[in-house]
Amino acid sequence: MEHEQSEQVEQDLLSEEDLPPAKVVGQPEDPSEAPVQAGASEHDTLKATLAEKEAEATANLEMFMRERAELENFKRRMQREQAESIRFANEPLLRDLLPVLDNLDRAVNHAQSGTTQSLVDGVTLVGRSFLETLEKYGVVRMTAKGEVFDPTKHEAMAQVEKADVEPNSVVDEYCPAYLLHGRLLRPALVTVAKAPVAETKTEE
Repeated sequence: MEHEQSEQVEQDLLSEEDLPPAKVVGQPEDPSEAPVQAGASEHDTLKATLAEKEAEATANLEMFMRERAELENFKRRMQREQAESIRFANEPLLRDLLPVLDNLDRAVNHAQSGTTQSLVDGVTLVGRSFLETLEKYGVVRMTAKGEVFDPTKHEAMAQVEKADVEPNSVVDEYCPAYLLHGRLLRPALVTVAKAPVAETKTEE
């Protein structure tokens, strides 16, 4: 009797081991499926983000290239306009000098059929007109004769002994000085006086 009961218990134990494992509520049938699905979802998200950033980078590159091309065009246009401006910078001055040349032609034509004084008067008028045109553009003539020699405005071409003038003064002027808006445009070419040698020895 006891032998039959022990056999029955062993059969019951074997039958429980052969049973499939019990399912936990809420747990997927195949635990390996969840990580695979999560990994696939993250991969798709990364791909979408990467595609978005690539599109943004492409748009930024196109914008950069377009703006760079516009900048290069602007620089070339400015250089062309600057060169054009420099090329024709003297146009107003030259236009104002043309009447002076016309007056000179008239003076010469008038002198050919008149007297020498007519030529002198005509050339004097042309010179005055020319100076007025230069003054319009800031060029002023400076007279050096009678002034004390100034190396910043005068250039000595010669020295002469003069007893009746102060030494180191300008006694003659070959070419006058000109200023452009207050700045020296050309120095005057002058002759400068110096004390006679006899007076110098006497003073010593």
